[in-house]
Amino acid sequence: MLILTRKLGEGINIGDDIKIIIMQIKGKQVRLGIKADSDIKIHREEVYKKLVEEPQADQQMPTQP
Repeated sequence: MLILTRKLGEGINIGDDIKIIIMQIKGKQVRLGIKADSDIKIHREEVYKKLVEEPQADQQMPTQP
């Protein structure tokens, strides 16, 4: 894991296509801005976990006759 320190308005580049910018710092919360091509899907972690779990739950449900 790479750990970086950034100040308000500073950013981090991931490859050539993704940039993360520190937009706001308020107490223990940090607001991030993410610039990426529209074909790149970006989800909060809890949303991503649900999206990954849904197909698995559908496969485990028994079919009714």
